[in-house]
Amino acid sequence: MRTDKQAATAGEGAPVRHVPGTAEGPGAVTAPPGGLDITLALDAGRPLPELTAAVTEACDRAERRTEPAVVVVRLPRAPAAARSWPGAVDIQQINRWERAVRRLERLPALSIAVADGACGGPALDLLLVADYRIGAPDLRLLAPVNDGHFWPGMAVYRLSQQLGAARARQIVLWGDDVDAACARELGLIDQVAADTEEALHTASVLMGRISDTELAVRRQLLLEAQSLEYDDALGAHLAACDRELRRLTAAEAGRAG
Repeated sequence: MRTDKQAATAGEGAPVRHVPGTAEGPGAVTAPPGGLDITLALDAGRPLPELTAAVTEACDRAERRTEPAVVVVRLPRAPAAARSWPGAVDIQQINRWERAVRRLERLPALSIAVADGACGGPALDLLLVADYRIGAPDLRLLAPVNDGHFWPGMAVYRLSQQLGAARARQIVLWGDDVDAACARELGLIDQVAADTEEALHTASVLMGRISDTELAVRRQLLLEAQSLEYDDALGAHLAACDRELRRLTAAEAGRAG
């Protein structure tokens, strides 16, 4: 986590050196051989299709891994005055971006986002889908606003799901910024750390052990609980309980053997 990574670009045979926090192109996706982490570092100044491709590549790598992995999402600082998102794009490009973000949200691997400074646009979208979120003390979540109106993407949906309509309204309708302390209080980030690299290293080691298909199952149950009635949700929960009982029985038999 605190050393340089070996990065391989799709289609290339030899790896190249990559220093966390720097990237060439829309984003750098690294996966060191035998390492725990897959790191996605975005360049938010790139066009939306390139950002979508970077997120998709990170998801491809995570889904190909047979051992537990953690996807580390390094979120870029947005210019202090940046508000406009997503710029000159068409609805098909927006749809592809939202699908890539949704895919990241549902990966069988744990995702950890790290953000500092101003965080808006694509970075805010990715922050809201991460399983664990680390912010520096100077973190400030920027509402993406065009001509006075909050961008009506799926960030609106996730803010309402995670905060409730009343709290989300303050951000979505009035475009309020959210500083690190407020974001921690609201639950939009899980940890405020002056040393984000140390916090990231600790979180990766501790949480990497639960990064597997079972994590994805529980995450999905949490997400569905916001919209399903009890009777509709019961079947999925019973299926998950049955799966867990089988897993525990198999594990106990293995220890006994």
